Amino acid sequence: MLWTQVILIIALLGIAVYVVRSQPSARHLALRRLTVFAALLVGIVVVLAPGWLTGVANFLGIGRGTDLLVYISIVAFILYVVSDYKKTVLLTRTNTELARAITLSEARIEDRIREAGLR
Repeated sequence: MLWTQVILIIALLGIAVYVVRSQPSARHLALRRLTVFAALLVGIVVVLAPGWLTGVANFLGIGRGTDLLVYISIVAFILYVVSDYKKTVLLTRTNTELARAITLSEARIEDRIREAGLR
């Protein structure tokens, strides 16, 4: 097993840990922004010097730069999907809590109106 395969497996396991343990925070948002910024910079470098990616791939023991790009894209895509899933779950929970709070508030108001004899 190549050490690059070990790194890719560790990255995927890290995503699995992220699914289970991570909670959204300001630190999380800052890391996400820094990661996107770094990816954009690397993308610019790869566009300007495509041979660089092949050189990095060869250094890492991967045959072609395209293969390295595919591996990185797969990890990035899975990370995006997991992050989006966690955000959706959080928003769903928040909406459920808000709906419950509104329903309970409306019920309390109706009870007080009945107690006051206004209906």
